Amino acid sequence: ALSLEIKASPKVQAFVGEQVSLKCSFKSSSPITERLTVDWTYRPLAGGQMETIFHYQSVPYPTTVGKFKGRISWLGNVAKGDASIAVQSPVMSDNGTFICSVKNPPDVYHNIPQTTLIVTERGLSFQLTSAVLLSILVFLPSVIVVILLLVRMGRKFGVLKEKKKSGCKKSSIEVSDEPERTETGNCLGKLKDWCLTCV
Repeated sequence: ALSLEIKASPKVQAFVGEQVSLKCSFKSSSPITERLTVDWTYRPLAGGQMETIFHYQSVPYPTTVGKFKGRISWLGNVAKGDASIAVQSPVMSDNGTFICSVKNPPDVYHNIPQTTLIVTERGLSFQLTSAVLLSILVFLPSVIVVILLLVRMGRKFGVLKEKKKSGCKKSSIEVSDEPERTETGNCLGKLKDWCLTCV
């Protein structure tokens, strides 16, 4: 069994320009002393040479050269077994593997956990929280019911309006009835006159 055990997140998601924390914790069988050291190294995702980006011994020593210059800050507390750091203003070219190494003499041998950092652009899409999801489930059916009621009322109002219009206007049958009755009356009158003449 290892006398010094280190734990780190295997994968960390970050967004461009937003600070990201790289967690690292350790347990040592020996008391924590000023001889304890913490080293963070980085290797690009595409591969290449590893570089030390952070060193700690009593006080933090962020790198003063390279792409991470001025962008690494110490979040840890060695007395509590915390050796975490933060990367300021990450960019997509920061994608790669970060390795946290702790030595607390005489404990110097340990496992080597690796953290893969994936930096992406934050899209316009949003993640549904439980509150948002609950709101959608509650209000969506209500909105649908209201829309259906409005459509039904609109159709009913349209039917009533049509009936009202047809009730106020004389139908074509009613208009044509009177002339037809007049014509018939004239014909009967002429027939009567013709019959009287014949007699």
